[in-house]
Amino acid sequence: MDRDFFRDVPHGPQVQPRKDAVRERIVALRKRNLSVYDIRDELERSGKERLSATAIQEVLREEGFARLPRRADDERPDRPRPAADAIADVRLFSLAERSFTTHAGGLFLLLPLLVRMDLDGLVARCGFPGTTMIPAAHAVRSGLLLKLLGKSRRSHVMDLVFDEGVSLAAGLNAIPKTTFMWQYSSRLGRKAITRFLGAWIEALRQQKLVDASSFNLDFHSISYFGEDPFVQKHYVPRRSQRRKAVLTFFAQDADGQVFCYSNADLRKGAEADEVLRFVEFWEKQYGERPRHLVFDSKLTTYANLSKLNKLGITFITLRRRSAALNAEVATMPRSAWQTVHLKVPHRKFKTPRVVDQRVTLTGYDGQLRQLLIRDLGHDAPTILLTNDTTAKLAPIITRYAQRMLIENGLSDAVGFFHLDALSSAVALNVDFDVLLTVVGSAIYRMLAKSLHGYEHAQARQVFRRFLDTSARVSVSAKEVTVTLPRRAHNPLLIDAGLIGGTTPIPWWHGRSLRVEIV
Repeated sequence: MDRDFFRDVPHGPQVQPRKDAVRERIVALRKRNLSVYDIRDELERSGKERLSATAIQEVLREEGFARLPRRADDERPDRPRPAADAIADVRLFSLAERSFTTHAGGLFLLLPLLVRMDLDGLVARCGFPGTTMIPAAHAVRSGLLLKLLGKSRRSHVMDLVFDEGVSLAAGLNAIPKTTFMWQYSSRLGRKAITRFLGAWIEALRQQKLVDASSFNLDFHSISYFGEDPFVQKHYVPRRSQRRKAVLTFFAQDADGQVFCYSNADLRKGAEADEVLRFVEFWEKQYGERPRHLVFDSKLTTYANLSKLNKLGITFITLRRRSAALNAEVATMPRSAWQTVHLKVPHRKFKTPRVVDQRVTLTGYDGQLRQLLIRDLGHDAPTILLTNDTTAKLAPIITRYAQRMLIENGLSDAVGFFHLDALSSAVALNVDFDVLLTVVGSAIYRMLAKSLHGYEHAQARQVFRRFLDTSARVSVSAKEVTVTLPRRAHNPLLIDAGLIGGTTPIPWWHGRSLRVEIV
């Protein structure tokens, strides 16, 4: 009796029609020294059966072909290949007469503002590092241009490497690539960034863009999603939880709505003292202390509030509500409340009820003025603390409500300047990215103030309506002319004086910029 119990029986299909139909063609192409991918493309072009690279590799292996050795470029088939952009080198920057189209036409409207603020001079005075190929001013300008264009990450510079307009705006033959953008921030320390902040704010003050009579202060946590064990945990309001994040501190001029100070190099346990470091920074740079500060309850401690009071600095802050404090407010007699009329035309709740008290808190030397406020549109009462014992109630309440301006500024920094797109797990590297956000937001604020009706518009609105446009660029022996297309909001640019005039651009060897409209 025949027994085939242990006989090897082949499994799976024994015929492969798709491979067999083109097997001879694949062998013939390999004999012409074509790679697997070249063979795949050739089969597709000839209209033969379409096979994957893996299937072609299996056919070649069955026919006894080994892998091809690495070939030189002249041994590869003649077909279109990815083009390599030039390496950024200021020595190769050319202003030869030519014309071209750029997708970043609106960027040229911001160049006169960079000239007005003498960005190159500030970088030189602060000792920022540079190289022969990419000097310091060109490096900072290139990073800033990414912010001004609303690019979320430095790697997105690769979207711009073939746009001649962006490299012309930067004053280079080509925009620096991703690797340089990542590495540059690692060459900067906190001292250099602080020097630049001081010089930048001084330039803003000379342009009367910073009033310095009052400041809004706030923290912002930038979430980290990696596995770095040295990134500390901080409270992230968006997620209502503590998670790995880089904590940043911002100070905003209340009148000009311009960021005046930032610091991303904070460590856990030291964040409560950052308000004192801001005071020290401002006094060192300008010879005077900030006169008025407004912030929320989690920014600092009562002991630091006492230090601010001794320094002669007026502050308004929010007190954290406790169960005992809520019970005290609930049991207040009606006679203790007084109605205050707020002169804010567009506010819905204009007549809050207030109790004006004097309280003593642990860690604070002396008494604080405490305002219990109801009917402000919140279910729970608002409790303000201030050392201003002479001001009337309405101005104090109105001024604290304006602290939301810094929330709006941070929202704009997140939405358009992509502040939450964490650039590194190293805080000092993040510090430079935050610095560029501070500078970029100020540039947009300057532009917005010149546009009638858009004085308080956020950066993303200004970019979308005025700057997000292509343009025709013509380089001549005397000037660079940028011609913008017709758009609905162009009359506002004309009224602001941004169209038709000329501005000498220092990094164009003195050649002028002229912006026109078709």
